[in-house]
Amino acid sequence: MYDQESTPDQTERGSLLAAVDMGSNSFYMVVARLVDGQLKPIDVMSEKVQLAAGLDSSGLLSEASQQVGLECLSRFAQRLTDLPRKSIRAVGTNALRESLNSDEFIERASQILGIPVQIIAGREEARLIYLGVSHTLAHDSGRRLVIDIGGGSTECVIGERFEPRLLESLQMGCVSFTKQFFYGGQISESAFAKAETAAQQELLSLRRDYRRLGWSSCAGSSGTIKAIKQACEALGYCEISLTATAIRKLKDYLLKQGHVEKISFDNIKPERVAVLPAGLAILTAAFNSLGIREMEYSDGALREGVLYDMAGRLRHEDVRERTIIALMRRYHVDTKHAAAVEATALIALAQIKDKWNLGDPEYHDMLCWSARSHEIGLTISHSRFHRHSAYLLQHSDLPGFSNLDQLLLAFLVRGHRRKIPKDDLRALPKQKQDAYLKLCLILRLAIILHRSRSKARLPAFNLRVEDQKIHLSFPPGWLTQHPLTQADLEQEIEFLRAIDYKLKLD
Repeated sequence: MYDQESTPDQTERGSLLAAVDMGSNSFYMVVARLVDGQLKPIDVMSEKVQLAAGLDSSGLLSEASQQVGLECLSRFAQRLTDLPRKSIRAVGTNALRESLNSDEFIERASQILGIPVQIIAGREEARLIYLGVSHTLAHDSGRRLVIDIGGGSTECVIGERFEPRLLESLQMGCVSFTKQFFYGGQISESAFAKAETAAQQELLSLRRDYRRLGWSSCAGSSGTIKAIKQACEALGYCEISLTATAIRKLKDYLLKQGHVEKISFDNIKPERVAVLPAGLAILTAAFNSLGIREMEYSDGALREGVLYDMAGRLRHEDVRERTIIALMRRYHVDTKHAAAVEATALIALAQIKDKWNLGDPEYHDMLCWSARSHEIGLTISHSRFHRHSAYLLQHSDLPGFSNLDQLLLAFLVRGHRRKIPKDDLRALPKQKQDAYLKLCLILRLAIILHRSRSKARLPAFNLRVEDQKIHLSFPPGWLTQHPLTQADLEQEIEFLRAIDYKLKLD
């Protein structure tokens, strides 16, 4: 079981942060020092794992490909041994999003790294990529288009400075397209035509909106575009930026070779050359569909974005806060009521967090966010609105939140009223179930105490716990004077009995 012990805030000058990016093609690790708000890389490791190539026709990740990835992570883990666990974040992308048995790999990876590994949604990946690029390149006064071709997906973003405006993750990558169109290493006009057509079809979903918004500069990131640029430079097709002419000439060069085994560049590894034709087909389609004239290359990508996102959280510039605020506005949440529930939930948490081992800052944050968002489903319907709220939280694009974060948040909100959803609880990772059930019980009590939405302040209450026994007490006579609250709490006793918890009103 990985250790989730909390560590002091790492905001002081010289703090170390580390990011592990488990991509569909390559795994990366970067360790950087945070100095005056800027990250200075001090160690970078990367290995070609090609996890996407291990996905079979049924969507299962083969044991052999999992082993390659886990062995890579074991090497990363040695470098991360002395870093505080809260200073490290590991994320998985498209191959793990698509895999039906990704939970199995994630559990094993978490054990090796000693931290929970997060699978992030496509648009969250795009946001983090943009963050990495925008911190790496010089500030631009206009909008910037960023394209990142990975092993299993391609992310396209338009943003200004550090804020993305349009985000999209498309189901096409250099590994998946190699398997589909260039299998066996053969390079032909027919293969290129089919790959480019498939890529153009994917790009149709965003072409109109992206061209309408427009951009003044374009940047490419990650290994595929870097390799294409290196190949063009080696052949004398470009110097500073990639152009449409340069990539067309590179395509002609690859076609003349006829097979990837005949391609050799001193500065490009053979395993990267193997997926070069597929990556070039995707990039060619992007240039043609979006009308790109030239593209600069950025060393910043997903892993740098993860680091800057962590640094922002440490400086209390957490994008998740902005996400929840935007969600509340979109679904017209009663902010005063949500604030009252949140305050009461935090008072309750403070009283029992030591006894229930809920001291990790994660639990504080998730309790706050669930209290603020538990009524978003009312916009859809009052009937079973807790189910609607949970669905929105789990399936919406929530910048800053991983897939697991959204699942946990959805559980808290789904379980805030009526019967405890036992099936939903069992769907959570085993190591999360006990803590999140307890957080759910705290949220339920806070909501019950504010059901009347009265402006009157709640009296001081006392909450004590001992294993699965909960004691809740109020000033003498208060509960009798509030029959609705008393009736709700008596019903809550029955709900908790069904999960072997005992609530006693003193």
